[in-house]
Order: sequence, then structure tokens, then C-alpha cells
Amino acid sequence: MRLTQSMCTIAECAPGGDGPATARPRLVKIAVVGGSGVGKTALVVRFLTRRFIGDYERNAGNLYSRHIQVDGEMLAIQVQDTPGVQIHEHSLDCNEQLNRCIRWADALVIVFSVTDYKSFELLSHLYHHVRQLHPGNMVPVVIVANKADLLHIKEVEPQQGLQLANMLGCTFYEVSVSENYNNVFNAFHLLCKEVNKQQITSTPERRRTSLIPRPKSPNMQDLKRRFKQALSAKVRTVTSV
Repeated sequence: MRLTQSMCTIAECAPGGDGPATARPRLVKIAVVGGSGVGKTALVVRFLTRRFIGDYERNAGNLYSRHIQVDGEMLAIQVQDTPGVQIHEHSLDCNEQLNRCIRWADALVIVFSVTDYKSFELLSHLYHHVRQLHPGNMVPVVIVANKADLLHIKEVEPQQGLQLANMLGCTFYEVSVSENYNNVFNAFHLLCKEVNKQQITSTPERRRTSLIPRPKSPNMQDLKRRFKQALSAKVRTVTSV
């Protein structure tokens, strides 16, 4: 089954189309990144549809959406699926398309597979790459260890993922996309709450900033000074007459 047949794209689902004018829900943009074959697309589909589909076409970097209620507020969630990342000569092989996705995102999910140690080794590289692309902006990041059900071929223990996540200051979830929906939902839900909290906090600040009066222009001050001089001269002339 094709991914595009299992759920709608942004263009098909975006609210506020031909219907009556309503207040647009707050937008939260999430990018899902990680190595090849770790289950990024399956994770996205599971979150958006609650369904697990085992086979997918090659990841084309699709953008998808859904609406979710967080703390009583309806949010419009956009989730960007991305192609797999690899390490090339001890550095990340990230193309400009992936970099644009990371810059675009309000929050990120970094995924690795517990059955692939190389995907685990990508974590710290990806995390620091994200921080480089968001200088001075602490975008929320969640680390997700997928395929927890495949115990017979596990190469990464939960403690390893949790320890690295703690070092990086990220929340950690170990999930089985094929068997459980709850932790998948929790990972995205946490990011939505964090982004929503940041947006609510920053909005009053922007409003306060907009109310601060602009510095008076030197030209305007000069015009006022000349106007006062002309007015004073006119008053003196009238008085002398």
C-alpha cells in the first residue's frame, strides 16, 4: 500500500479552505529525522492514522498533517517525513533538502532502531547538526528508539538510549511502532505541548515589543523645532504690532 493512499497530505487537509471564516488553529511543525530503515515513515503513519503498515515506497520526504487537542486547544500539526541520513567520512551526509526541513521545523523527532547500532551512532551527530541550524533557538527534540519488539536482534539497550538522551537534554521514548501506539502518540504530544508553550509565551512578548514607541526621527525633531521657532516669531510679530 502506498503511503499517500493511507492518509491525506497538507494540501488536502489544510483547514480554512472553502468553508466559513474561522480562527485558524495554532500551527506546530515537526520534522522526523534519522538513519535509513529505522522506521521514520512507519512512525509518522502510526501517529497520524493509528495504523501500522509494514511496506512503504522509497521515502520521498512527504509532508502530512492532522489536528490534535493539547491542553484544551486545537492545534494544526504538520509532520515532515525525511529521507535517511548517513555518516560519510565521520561527518553527516545531509543535503540541502534535509537542512531546509530542519530549519523549517518547530520541533524534531530523532529516530534510531534498536536493531541497528549505526543508527544509534548517528544520534549525537544529528542532534548537534540540529543545534547548528537553530542557533540560539532551543527547539524541542525527542529521541525515539524504534523496533523495541525485535528482542532477538537488538543491538542497543534501552539504558544506552536513555543515557545519551539525558546527556543531550532530550526526552527519550522506546517504542514498537508495529505493536504499540501510546508511546508514539506521547512523543509527538510532548513536542506539541512544548512548542505550544513556547508560542504562547513569545506572543505577549512580541505584543509588548510592538507597543514600545519608536525612537523619534532626527528629521521629525528638526521639523518640530522649526515649527516652534516659526510660531514664536509669529507671536512676537503680532505682539509688536
